[in-house]
Amino acid sequence: MTVDELGEILNNMYRNAPDGDQVVNIHLFGVKYADIINRNDFSVKEIVIASGISLSYTTEVSKGIKLSKYVVTKE
Repeated sequence: MTVDELGEILNNMYRNAPDGDQVVNIHLFGVKYADIINRNDFSVKEIVIASGISLSYTTEVSKGIKLSKYVVTKE
């Protein structure tokens, strides 16, 4: 998987989130894709730039990556 592919997934998760759950979905992205991001040493900032969402969400993706050590998704 590439940075651009991850950016597209992040964009879709953000855009398709229920009203009020956009930030939750950004965290969920970090949780779900933390292994890929970390294993490939991808830059979170580059992924957010590739997604086209606000650069301020870089912190939120990073929070999701950190949460991935402690949570498991239900999906």
